[in-house]
Amino acid sequence: MKKYIDILGIVLPAIIILLGIIRVFVKKTKGVNGLTMILAILLLLIGLARFFLFAGGGGSSHSGIKPQPIAVSKHSEAFNNSVEAVLTSYYKMADGFVNWDITAINTAGYELRTALDSLKLNELQKDSIIYQTALDPYNNAKIELASILADPSIDEKRGSLNILSDNLRNLLVIVKYDRAKVYWQECPMAFGEERPGNWLSKTNVVRNPYLGTKDPKHGDKMLECGGPKDTINFMVTDTTK
Repeated sequence: MKKYIDILGIVLPAIIILLGIIRVFVKKTKGVNGLTMILAILLLLIGLARFFLFAGGGGSSHSGIKPQPIAVSKHSEAFNNSVEAVLTSYYKMADGFVNWDITAINTAGYELRTALDSLKLNELQKDSIIYQTALDPYNNAKIELASILADPSIDEKRGSLNILSDNLRNLLVIVKYDRAKVYWQECPMAFGEERPGNWLSKTNVVRNPYLGTKDPKHGDKMLECGGPKDTINFMVTDTTK
């Protein structure tokens, strides 16, 4: 509506000016009086200024600040919070492996067990296929976590971490977790030559839980061995908000 008003502010004064010129030079009659002509010219100039400076150049409808994309999720806040709790505990446990700290591994493992027990999987029952498919990696993840907590050897725990990580990855893909991006990292020599191990990471920075900071053969440099193999990213942004 405002755009049409701005256009009329140009057209009407232009018509008045044009009629005055026609009456004087074409019809040879008395034209629009001088005061009216001056006002028409002023209105025309004001109309042109408004149109080009505001309508075309970014007035009130263009504040100069782009709307920031807002992440949207197809899951409920409760479901996303429960998945986030699982990942937070998992990341803490992975750091325990990095530092060869069995106490930290077990402490974070118990937190992860609680988070898995509290995972809001029931929300997925509205789609029975997704729900039934998610149950398998979910239950397998709980079994491998129990092995991590039970095994006294850190080497045995690392074997279970590899299987646990794979099941958690499958779970995230099946449910299409879309609150945050998760990196799927791989160490090509986690269990010896050509025997890789994988883990989930919050960032693409490599902190290897299979060789870590105290590897007796290779030292601290093995902390950065490996790299991102895949990315779990179902995040969607809404730029209209």
